[in-house]
Amino acid sequence: MKLFIDTNVVLDVLAQREPWFDDASRLLAHIEAGKASGHIAAHTLTTLHYLLFKHLGQQRTATVLIDLTSLLQVEAVDHQILQQALTLGWRDFEDAVQAVTAAQCQADYLVTRNPRDFKQSLVPVITPPELLALFA
Repeated sequence: MKLFIDTNVVLDVLAQREPWFDDASRLLAHIEAGKASGHIAAHTLTTLHYLLFKHLGQQRTATVLIDLTSLLQVEAVDHQILQQALTLGWRDFEDAVQAVTAAQCQADYLVTRNPRDFKQSLVPVITPPELLALFA
């Protein structure tokens, strides 16, 4: 199973945000155990770096993101993806880029805490608790 992970789910784990941390960390544990492959968009890393740097500093942020990229495949965000996302006309451009990148990498699911933001996604959208129920 190929899972495209939205930024908010990854940040829930890295920043230990409650009440979402447990589900998000269990999801990554399933990926680490080889039950699915995990994928993120390239711009997710830049966003995570920006958000984590303030709290963790340069070295710790780099270490965390290196560990993350050993677990999750980073998918390119190129000219074609950006153009396609722009043509969708979504209110949140970043969500449109996520959805197009998920489709481009042929993900089985786009995993997010905000499924309402992806109502028009070509890839089925699922929350971490819903996905964990599929693994059960």
